[in-house]
Amino acid sequence: MKKKGNKNLTSFADHLDKQYGKKGTPKRDAYEQEFEAFKLGVLIQEMREQQNLTQEQLASKCGTTKSYISRIENNASDIRLSTLMRIIQKGLGGQLNLSVTY
Repeated sequence: MKKKGNKNLTSFADHLDKQYGKKGTPKRDAYEQEFEAFKLGVLIQEMREQQNLTQEQLASKCGTTKSYISRIENNASDIRLSTLMRIIQKGLGGQLNLSVTY
């Protein structure tokens, strides 16, 4: 028996193009930037939880406040590179690696 495909389905990339415009447009660039910040917050939260640390404990280890850690994890705050490095290295015992693509 041959399966019928759903012709109404679109790929995620096509959905993003329709919703936010093609890559390189201001609206799409803003979306991409916000999504990267969201992913960073989730990554920090997951690392913190894997180490059974509270936000307050993490903040204490890296010299910041619980509310700042919360804002980062909830994508409500921009984060300076130096602070990010401190959170990853001192607070979570990790190593930050960056890459640039274009």
